[in-house]
Amino acid sequence: MPARGRLFGLGVGPGDPELITLKALRLLQSAPVVAYHAAKGKKGNALTIVEKYLNDSQLLVPLVYPVTTEILPAHMNYEAIVSDFYSEITGILRAHLDAGSDVAVIAEGDPFFYGSFMYIHDRLAGDYETEVVPGVCSILGGAAVLGAPLVYRNQTLTVLSGVLSAEELKTRLASTEAAAIMKLGKNLSKVRGVIADLGLMERALYVERATMDAQKIIPLTEVDPTSSPYFSLILVPGEKWQGNGE
Repeated sequence: MPARGRLFGLGVGPGDPELITLKALRLLQSAPVVAYHAAKGKKGNALTIVEKYLNDSQLLVPLVYPVTTEILPAHMNYEAIVSDFYSEITGILRAHLDAGSDVAVIAEGDPFFYGSFMYIHDRLAGDYETEVVPGVCSILGGAAVLGAPLVYRNQTLTVLSGVLSAEELKTRLASTEAAAIMKLGKNLSKVRGVIADLGLMERALYVERATMDAQKIIPLTEVDPTSSPYFSLILVPGEKWQGNGE
């Protein structure tokens, strides 16, 4: 019986292929099996980032999402669908691991920061030798391309989901010194309204697909709320520190 394979969760960065770490690249290129999440009929962003680093001897295993939105008809249960999906794909990955093959699951950004790999990790890490390699997340990629230092001195950064209610967003934004708001998409209009109500429009910065070839930096006031993609975010940097040091 062959020794069990190892499971790797590799953060491959926010989009620019050069932002993958040396360690993630080494493990990626040495893995006989590379698994990646994707929507039906699409290649997926993580694979797009790393495909030039792969070789023909590696087996690619697509993990195709059954749904790509959390808004479903009333008769469909999103949580149940996604739970069944992860049970199915971890079964596929188990087969490769049990056969002795190392498996690298690639994750856009960082595997443990809103990353789908975390659900695989929850199900498999207790049974197989597992290593997670962190990656540059979209917030840091966004700050870099926007030229926006996020927090000065002792300021606090809060990461918020645009899915939150307007009331919850307003409460949390009002109580922090800097913020990153993710999961915009159809929530953009709501989020922008909250930012305007709090008088933060002059500080708020918007970017789509940060570091990717299709990157767009647009004034928040000019963004069409009907076309804001999932891979967009708003940063509200901390107010600038005017001192000469700590």
